Amino acid sequence: MSHLKILGLSKSIQGQLVLPKMDLLIPSGKFFALLGPSGCGKTTLLRLIAGLETADEGKIYLGDDDITRKPINERPINIVFQNYALFPHLNVFENIAYSLRLKRIPKEVIIQKVFKILEDFNIESHVYKLPSQLSGGQQQRVALARAIVNEPDLLLLDEPLAALDFKLREKMLIELIEWQDELKTTFIYVTHDQFEALTVADKMAIMNHHGEIEQLGTPKEIYEFPHTSFVARFVGTTNIFHGKLRELDTEPEIEIPDLGHFKIYVPKTKSWMKEGYDVVMSIRPEKIFISKKEAKNFSNQIKGVVHSIVYHGRSTQYNVVLENEMKIQVFEQNEEHFPHEDIDYDDSVYLYWQKENAVLLEK
Repeated sequence: MSHLKILGLSKSIQGQLVLPKMDLLIPSGKFFALLGPSGCGKTTLLRLIAGLETADEGKIYLGDDDITRKPINERPINIVFQNYALFPHLNVFENIAYSLRLKRIPKEVIIQKVFKILEDFNIESHVYKLPSQLSGGQQQRVALARAIVNEPDLLLLDEPLAALDFKLREKMLIELIEWQDELKTTFIYVTHDQFEALTVADKMAIMNHHGEIEQLGTPKEIYEFPHTSFVARFVGTTNIFHGKLRELDTEPEIEIPDLGHFKIYVPKTKSWMKEGYDVVMSIRPEKIFISKKEAKNFSNQIKGVVHSIVYHGRSTQYNVVLENEMKIQVFEQNEEHFPHEDIDYDDSVYLYWQKENAVLLEK
């Protein structure tokens, strides 16, 4: 197994820059997710890695091997597309065996390898069916089995679960994690769905609308400590406050117009953090506590009125209007701080959060 290294890679299509110069290192044997909005260049990057597109500039290395100009058939890389791209005239066995036959592997070895992976993917009972006779989940398993059977160094997955319903998608995500862990093959998973990326990834990169990487890290790092307001908004749900940085040298605060001063935790001062600087504060809805009673053991407190309530089963979402007409989302937590309260529409409420849960972002 080898790591993948991208240096100064760029691509334009019909004179329009699709992928600006990019540097990226993807460690070997990991489940890596590329997360970004539709049209940001994720699939273009995957096609460049696979050899389906040619880069305008830059280099792609698999380990120490420069594969930038290598033909697609000489790269130890396979790709699974959103539509699976199965051969409609070949049965399940022949679809999976196709790449092995191209390599002129002996017939008895092909049979052994195909039936082994059919068993691993729990589709051995469908071996002689055509793709049209399979469900979406079964087709997806066949596409993955076909991509994995010749043991690639790198497996590229281009939104492979997009066509599946939510329940089946959840199930397949768990299976993908288990397969990657067993195979130890490097998986690069492209998606615009933050739930999928957070579920599968050991490490992930967030791409913005311009095809630039905004942040690189583990799912927990990116969710808990986003660097920019784009990342905070795109990965999960958050509440964004705009204000000015105050008391940076003592106990940092953010001054928000019409709402007052709120304490924030700044673990490390960065170069852009200056007194009076315009900043953005992000607070996740589940980090906020809601009550009709006042409390004194929190760093920050704010008043509002419940505008709407959405029941999610495992949690309740309260949409609260603040004194400056701003709306803020709160996900009710079953915490010992507050016993469950009956909170209804138009109730006056207090919202609380600790300063450690307020993430400071550069504007």
